[in-house]
Amino acid sequence: MMKFACKAIALSIFAVTSTFAMAEETTPLSQYGLSFSGSAALTSDYRFRGMTQTEGDPAVQGGFALTHSSGLYAGVWASNVHFSAEDPTHLELDPYIGYATELPFASKPTLDVGLWYYGYPSSSDINWLELYAKLGFKNLVTSGDSLLAAVNYTNDWAGSDENAWYLNATYNIPFADTGFGGVASVGYTKVDIDDVFGEDDPSDDYVDWKVGVTYSVKSVSGLTAELAAIGTNIDAQTQPYKRGVETGAVFTLTKTF
Repeated sequence: MMKFACKAIALSIFAVTSTFAMAEETTPLSQYGLSFSGSAALTSDYRFRGMTQTEGDPAVQGGFALTHSSGLYAGVWASNVHFSAEDPTHLELDPYIGYATELPFASKPTLDVGLWYYGYPSSSDINWLELYAKLGFKNLVTSGDSLLAAVNYTNDWAGSDENAWYLNATYNIPFADTGFGGVASVGYTKVDIDDVFGEDDPSDDYVDWKVGVTYSVKSVSGLTAELAAIGTNIDAQTQPYKRGVETGAVFTLTKTF
């Protein structure tokens, strides 16, 4: 099933890309203030807020977005997933909608708010909707760096009908004009469910982090590579759950267009 999901995502990326390419040839989206963007990625382990979604296996991912000049946008993102041998869930398909605008301050931060729906076609009972708000800053310490602060909220975490909050801060910095850069992030998850994060961890909250190095391939526009250490402070003693929440190396290759 995982191989089928990977092939389905890859074929969807190709099909939608071809469709939009033909549409732009006949009717340029810019005439209506619209622009199309997308991405495709291969990752050695799909980590969501520090926790593996594929039991440590690779994932094929892709997404598309349509943006209006007003700041409104909508899109969809997909990845193969694999939670356990007994779980039939193998595909995540997430539609989203939002609005982004530059705030009238000296630092010109960007405010981005929207709705993100986590969809699992074969396991609809765990579908859930999340609200998010992000504030982005650029050129804080050096030219080209960025800081993104985000807060997310849902009243139906993973289909549980329970409230959850997620706070995150991510910093990116280029290393001069080498194509290399650094990335660091820390996040905090709070869910109103006791013992939700592991058989040996009675808490209902945890911290996740990422520290890594990125590289932008100058000869191929939009192609980037990232090698990062990703982990959590979740206390787990048994495998494979322990391996999916402890710090591990994750390699991701992404192409944007």
